[in-house]
Amino acid sequence: MKNIFQPSVTNEVIERINQLQPNTPQLWGKMNASKMLAHCNVSYELVYDNKHPKPNALMKLIMKALVKNIVVNEKPYKRNSQTAPSFLIADEKEFEKEKTRLIDYLNKTQQLGESYFDGKESHSFGKLTKTEWNNMFYKHLDHHLGQFGI
Repeated sequence: MKNIFQPSVTNEVIERINQLQPNTPQLWGKMNASKMLAHCNVSYELVYDNKHPKPNALMKLIMKALVKNIVVNEKPYKRNSQTAPSFLIADEKEFEKEKTRLIDYLNKTQQLGESYFDGKESHSFGKLTKTEWNNMFYKHLDHHLGQFGI
């Protein structure tokens, strides 16, 4: 899997994001481009912003047991996979604002680097390795950019 912490990979992902337009049609799923960008931003909000409640101990245990491996391994997500409640985007979003936020999060993540993330506690899965963080970040973005043919 590509390493999102490498500047060349971050730049490649940003170039892909910049190809997206507000009216780019999705190949599957229900989200439009603006909602998809907002959805992808949630991954970074969970790291950098304290706007999502942490799961209780029981829910965290369930997430670690049933969901963690799906999220952090290298196997691509299936189309139309179930979305965690905190990642559901119900209201319309402003395309340019969400795009800018996502690019800013990507740049911040790349600048902090993989050593910052190695052993860092995740919102839902406990401590993750730098490889698990990379897989979670890159795989999610690649999945949704692919959803829009980018």
